[in-house]
Amino acid sequence: MSFDPVDPGLRAQLRGLRIASRRASALRGGGQHRSRDKGTGLEFSQYRGYEPGDEPRRIDWKLYARSDRFFVREAERDSPLAVWVVLDASASMGQADETRPDYTRLDAARVLAACIAEVALRQGDRAGLVALREDALSLVPVAAGSRQRERLLFELDRLRPAGGVPGEARLRPLWERVAADDLVVVIGDFLDPAVPTLAARLAAARREVLAIQILAVAERDFPFDDGRRFIDPETGEALPGDARALRAGFLARFGEAQRALQARFAEAGIRSVVHVLDESPLRPLRALFASGPGGGEA
Repeated sequence: MSFDPVDPGLRAQLRGLRIASRRASALRGGGQHRSRDKGTGLEFSQYRGYEPGDEPRRIDWKLYARSDRFFVREAERDSPLAVWVVLDASASMGQADETRPDYTRLDAARVLAACIAEVALRQGDRAGLVALREDALSLVPVAAGSRQRERLLFELDRLRPAGGVPGEARLRPLWERVAADDLVVVIGDFLDPAVPTLAARLAAARREVLAIQILAVAERDFPFDDGRRFIDPETGEALPGDARALRAGFLARFGEAQRALQARFAEAGIRSVVHVLDESPLRPLRALFASGPGGGEA
């Protein structure tokens, strides 16, 4: 069975989302955006199997009469929108919470990345992936269609959290592939300042950038009240201490760092949202993509 981090219930809810650029571009014909829908002037594209959440009016009843199976007609209109997911795969993305040790930040990032690709490809747009790894970039060029979905899921399945993020020299393929006016969604914990710096540089270079920060519950709540050794996953440095005594200071410093990060994103024109591991992945997706063209405000 092939890897797919998006469960059927979540996939059905993705039908309420739409990815669209906020930037009017001559390339896009004044903002026209390819979508799969049914209506006047759209060209038939393909049939696909009925899924929960599809409107009954889109079922091809004649085909059902012949096959005894439900199929939905899809049509498309042209638009060159390319959606890139830039995903941090450094060691810190391997962090999980004690209450759910088998679900890491990278696992949550895989779900979000797969959902974004699902929405983009279902619209008839192109989707691609860049995974930031210390030794090299993992890059799947943008493309459309069901085969691209399999390529992206295959690459997401291969990712393992390790090391830091690439240096400037290793980022060259990203700049060669991600074109001006492409839509870029950066997903990571943003603990390494190189990742928000990359996001800001992409925004300054005419890419429309969105950011999803993934946090552990422990970072939001710091629920510890015993003696602990806190270890940096990327450097291995350890800090022993009394968690109860450290709690107030940690939350204050972490809150200050979060406010500074959000201010930096806002200054760069980057819409951002925070996703904590105990929350539904639908929440950040709705914040960015559910309120008409360009999504909602985080």
